[in-house]
Amino acid sequence: MSGPTLPPHRFYYLRNFQQALSWIGERYEDVLDEQEQLFLARFAELDQPSQALIVRLLMRRGPWFLASKLAYEEIPDVHLAAQPLLAMGWLDARSAMGLDELFSLHTKPELRRIFGDLGVRADVRKSDILKALQAVHGTPRTYTEWNPHADDAAWRVTVGELCERFRLMFFGNLYQDWSEFVLADLGVFRYETVVFDKSSRAFQCRSDVDHYLFLHACREALVDAEELDELLAAVAARPSENPWIEKRRAKLLLRIGQSCERAQDWTRAEQAYALCDYPGARHRRMRMYERMGRYEDAMACALASQAAPESDEESQRVARMLPRLQRALGRGPDGRASSLRSAIAHLRMDIELDCPAEPTSVEYVLRGHWHCEDAPVFYVENALINSLFGLLCWPAIFAPLPGAFFHPFQSGPADIDSPDFVQRRESLFNACLTQLDDGTYREVIQERYEDKRGLQSPFVFWGALSESLLTLAMDCIPAEHLKLFFQRLLLNVASNRSGFPDLVRFWPAERRYELVEVKAPGDRLQDNQIRWLHYCAGHGLPVRVCHVLWRMPVEDLA
Repeated sequence: MSGPTLPPHRFYYLRNFQQALSWIGERYEDVLDEQEQLFLARFAELDQPSQALIVRLLMRRGPWFLASKLAYEEIPDVHLAAQPLLAMGWLDARSAMGLDELFSLHTKPELRRIFGDLGVRADVRKSDILKALQAVHGTPRTYTEWNPHADDAAWRVTVGELCERFRLMFFGNLYQDWSEFVLADLGVFRYETVVFDKSSRAFQCRSDVDHYLFLHACREALVDAEELDELLAAVAARPSENPWIEKRRAKLLLRIGQSCERAQDWTRAEQAYALCDYPGARHRRMRMYERMGRYEDAMACALASQAAPESDEESQRVARMLPRLQRALGRGPDGRASSLRSAIAHLRMDIELDCPAEPTSVEYVLRGHWHCEDAPVFYVENALINSLFGLLCWPAIFAPLPGAFFHPFQSGPADIDSPDFVQRRESLFNACLTQLDDGTYREVIQERYEDKRGLQSPFVFWGALSESLLTLAMDCIPAEHLKLFFQRLLLNVASNRSGFPDLVRFWPAERRYELVEVKAPGDRLQDNQIRWLHYCAGHGLPVRVCHVLWRMPVEDLA
């Protein structure tokens, strides 16, 4: 088959798909089965219009399509392009379709022509018409049988599931799609270049792919699952030797446990949490025991957590829970569960400001009140410290370790939330932090700000950074303070990336700074904010909690 050749940019989506298939063929040759190998070979043999048509359909919601409604400028003759696909069985025109599939292809006026007078008002919804007809037309039929007078064809894409598997193998997930290529081509998203070798792939064997798809199906089923016991049994019976897939399984067990709790199925919730080592599962188990009145069991879990906490977050939650459990068990407090809130009470200051005429964030109101040339103030929240950390530690974050990077469209390593994320890169992070000791960090951060500007990163907030903010931060925040911030980040990257105070105040002439958490009337500190404030106060880092009170207008006082 031959056809006109259009400029390459007209087939951008096809070029991207070909790039992905080439990537998969190079890295997954030992994982692909005969059918998948055959697809790669046959796709390469197709003429450009046929390749373009199947890719267009794969990127649309299907699997059924009406030929008359397929119009693409770069594919002059859709029927001609479809012939090789029909011959290979990648498109199918003979399969039976259900009434719901027929309805997905047609508008209400078109359905009236197919079925004649539907006997319903014109304003009745299409979904209600479908329900009314299903009782009479429940048996699947071919499109020709449904619509014998149509001068049209309906095609079903049969390789959708196979290509979804390709998409999973390329991205290592099912939430990214082929549009990632387009966004990268347009410069909307730009990614760090990480050197890949053939071993840089998400799945090491075919069973890994099968296992991921199994967990994905279970997670989809959990949305409206009624048979939670069957789902729990299925997930519990399929551990994986692949660490990051096993982590997904643990997270799913946590979700199943929570669903069991909501259904007040305490026995199965306990089973799910007992099988799960995902962060937070132990605390959920404690809470469940407390709700059930099993205070001794809850106390045993709490004391085990207190002795070896998985994170600061768990320590904080257990400290809040212990007094309740002690009261329930008739025991006196042991003095170890003192509130972090009382420990940071001395950080509070109150300030009275005029209420803004237009709704404005309280952080911006206070920033405007304090900001001046000699003492500039920035609203940074989580952006500043994370960005400085991300720039300094860029080589460690983007190190091409096994299981970290699978494809060119990753904003960060896939294992960033794994418990061993820092441990695997310990020497690299240590080398980066050493630059805070020898004074080279300023030059390194500045160079990375210039060289990496705009590249996706899990830590760097490019939109919040500026030359002036970067200069002030490095002039006014001592290296030893940065090291303290970064060390706590590295203790638990997943939870410690958030909770930083809202504002940063600088006094350039004095080369000092202060972080300020801002609260409007009625606002309370969140748990992650309390943990950061407690850490800062305990390590001599200048921090404050400012409660804003609105000054009542004069006319209201009259």
